[in-house]
Formats: sequence, structure tokens, C-alpha cells
Amino acid sequence: MPLELNSEIGKVFITDHVISVLAGSAALECYGLVGMASRKQLKDGITELLGRDNLSRGVEVRRENEQIHIDLYIIVSYGTKISEVAHNIQSKVKYVLNEVIGLQVDFVHIFVQGVRVSR
Repeated sequence: MPLELNSEIGKVFITDHVISVLAGSAALECYGLVGMASRKQLKDGITELLGRDNLSRGVEVRRENEQIHIDLYIIVSYGTKISEVAHNIQSKVKYVLNEVIGLQVDFVHIFVQGVRVSR
């Protein structure tokens, strides 16, 4: 069900897919993030690293009561402080969704699916 925003001149309907693409794009701008991970294809402890065209597969948008929860499945770069990377991603995603859509996100949950060593 799309999110409905009311303005002076009409209604705007925004799908969860659009929200997830915006959240994924905002997350990719953060330092220490290698990329988004597929949340459904965890096989033998190996996670698939998603390209820019599949950003929404690494993001899940949930609505619980009147609150919006965003789950991000990520792969971080080796040598970075995971807690700091996660905090930066949470802040950036909340800021971008508030500025672009005007959406008040209550929670941004980060699930670190793996660590990649740069070559």
C-alpha cells in the first residue's frame, strides 16, 4: 500500500519501492559501506553484493502502527569501525527521507551481512 502525503494542491502517493531506493542511495554515499546485501539470498554464509540497480533488494520498509521502520542489509569495508559506519548510515537515511519526501522515519535498523577486504 503506497504512502499517502497530502498537500495544498492534492495528494501524493509514494510506494515502498521508491522509499527503499532512496534509502539505499543515501546509504551508499556513506564512508565505509561497500554495498547493499541481498536480504533473501544468504547461502552458506556468503552474501550477494548488490549493484546500484538492485538497491531496493537490500532495503526493507515496514509500517508498524503509525511508525515507519527501515531495515538496511549492508556489507562494510574491512578496517572501518562498524558502529560508526552504521550510525552514519542511520543519520544519512533519516535526513534524506525527511528532506526528499518529508517522511518522518522512526527507526533505521542496520544488519551487517558481511565485511569485504579492499583489493
